[in-house]
Amino acid sequence: MKTLAIDIGGTKFSLAGFDGETMVLRESQATDRDGGPEWLCLQIDAVLSRWRSENGFVAARVGIGFGGPVNFEQQTITLSTHVAGWDSFPLLDRIEHLTGIRPIVDNDANVGALGEYHYGAGQQLDPLFYMTLSTGIGGGIISRGTIYRGADSFAGELGHLTIRPDGPECLCGSFGCYERMCCGLWLERDYGRPAKDLLLDPQFVAKYVVDLARGLKAAIMILNPARIVIGGGIPKAGDRLFVPLREELRRQITSWSRARIDVVPAKLGDDSVLYGALALARSI
Repeated sequence: MKTLAIDIGGTKFSLAGFDGETMVLRESQATDRDGGPEWLCLQIDAVLSRWRSENGFVAARVGIGFGGPVNFEQQTITLSTHVAGWDSFPLLDRIEHLTGIRPIVDNDANVGALGEYHYGAGQQLDPLFYMTLSTGIGGGIISRGTIYRGADSFAGELGHLTIRPDGPECLCGSFGCYERMCCGLWLERDYGRPAKDLLLDPQFVAKYVVDLARGLKAAIMILNPARIVIGGGIPKAGDRLFVPLREELRRQITSWSRARIDVVPAKLGDDSVLYGALALARSI
């Protein structure tokens, strides 16, 4: 069965076509923040039209990972914290109009967690905590093989945990949020250089992992996950980031705790959410 997977992020969006569990088509484009959801739907339509005419690809299922809060029970977009115009936007209706299939949607961190649990670095490790560390920060929790969403679909929102009460103001209105201190959007604004360049500097990394470890410490102490998998653009720094991060976590974790510190980059790289959208669509 063919599945269309869609990953909508703050700086880019990606589409993948799967035949069974094999990715046969894939395309990514930068997000036009000024264009908003209307522009994005036009781009998705253009890609799908081309896939149909050139490759004969017609999906029977559609899964979506969205970069912002999603009410899973109601299957509605709450908003995007990075791109305007998404508040209560009828995304599922628009994608159904384009494909003829009613899609299923969840927050991209939850969907990324599914991808890494079924196909990547977290295979069959339960409980699993997945964190996306890119334009923003989000978290997804796998417990007993399924996503733990909480009472209102907002579980795992680690990005707005306060790690520095006297820190700078976040887009959410609070101060010193994890996302404000550690995500790619704010790193570039604060330092004038993209995160990938900043992470080439060992002195910067040594300071950066202090805040990064503070958020992960909360996840370890609350959830005691079998593994933490970190996806998104920033983890592409590899050992330059993960070696000092693990060392800092060992310093910060409460001395009497025997909780494991198993923190690894996403195995699927930029495709964690796409494979997760496949898993999400197959769950219908």
